[in-house]
Amino acid sequence: MTAWVLPDHIADVLPSEARHIEELRRLCLDTARGFGYELVIPPLLEHVESLLSGTGISLDLQTFKMVDQLSGRTLGLRVDTTPQVARIDAHLLNRSGVTRLCYCGPTLHTRAPGPYATREPLQFGAEIYGHVGLEADLEILQLALQCLHANDMTALHVDLSDARILPALLREQGLTASQHEAISQALAHKDISAMRSIGASLPKALREALVALVQLYGGLEVLDQAEQLFKDWPEVLLALSHLRWLATHAGHPVSIDLADLRGAAYYSGPRFAIFVPEGSDALVRGGRYDEVGALFGRKRPAAGFSLDIKALVSLLVRPAPQAAIRAPWGEDVGLQNAITQLREQGHTVVCMLPGHESEVDEFHCDRELVLSHGQWLLKPLALT
Repeated sequence: MTAWVLPDHIADVLPSEARHIEELRRLCLDTARGFGYELVIPPLLEHVESLLSGTGISLDLQTFKMVDQLSGRTLGLRVDTTPQVARIDAHLLNRSGVTRLCYCGPTLHTRAPGPYATREPLQFGAEIYGHVGLEADLEILQLALQCLHANDMTALHVDLSDARILPALLREQGLTASQHEAISQALAHKDISAMRSIGASLPKALREALVALVQLYGGLEVLDQAEQLFKDWPEVLLALSHLRWLATHAGHPVSIDLADLRGAAYYSGPRFAIFVPEGSDALVRGGRYDEVGALFGRKRPAAGFSLDIKALVSLLVRPAPQAAIRAPWGEDVGLQNAITQLREQGHTVVCMLPGHESEVDEFHCDRELVLSHGQWLLKPLALT
């Protein structure tokens, strides 16, 4: 194997795509700033017990780990930035009121989520801490939608679920860890046969509720069905009412999937996923996670979302090369002043080094600086 071959699912990002990614990153951060979100930049690695607080076994398996040469403690490379932002909110900012934070940086996964996916997503996200009401959930959903709107994506579909439903059904049922896992797997795969088999040893009411839960996905009528099926579970009814409120305020087509367990393990309330016609999986996932700061000694209401900028850019049409100005290389003071002035005005000026033509594909030189009657002037570049 040659030295320059990269690991599987790791790739260099070349010029035109890199510029497009940076433009989308800036656009998302500016959109979040417009909502009042402050930018934070957590480190790429930290102590693994802090990095994986409340995230569950799935993120543990996805985390690259190493030993710190200074302390001997185990460090992890972040898979998800949310636990880090929770630590910042709890210990560094320590504000008493509402805190709005956003971030954008690389993450690393031990395994790629799909055959063509990267193991190095560029995760953008926003989080709001300190407000327990649904207003925070709605703001986060609206910000996620607005970030996609800013990138000219308007055919969006919102899928809603709630992390409280399954725990409410299983609470105080005396189930083993293996039964919990089997139920979760059956729900994740919407496997009615498996759920019926699991339910054979469960009380009738719980068995019927779980079998029904597997099938509760579709339009808003799902909420009507669920309210009838789960009328004996007050916590489930509360979750359904919250989903109904969010659905009526989403401003986009909404579907309901009460069996959806995908995403991080720290979700504790309403959850959402945003789909676009061009993608086979959710482009954005978010929701409420009030437990995420518990390990840091400050359990605060929290809601947020994240998306992979690299996944987003793969769904968009690559922009045309940026218009640029071609200029000769030279030591003439007038030429140098003209180039400096154009660059200060925001133009891209590419100097042709002696003996070379420009070989960039990110810029399209449609004008050139030419010397005419002792002055350097801009003229359209003659096509050859």
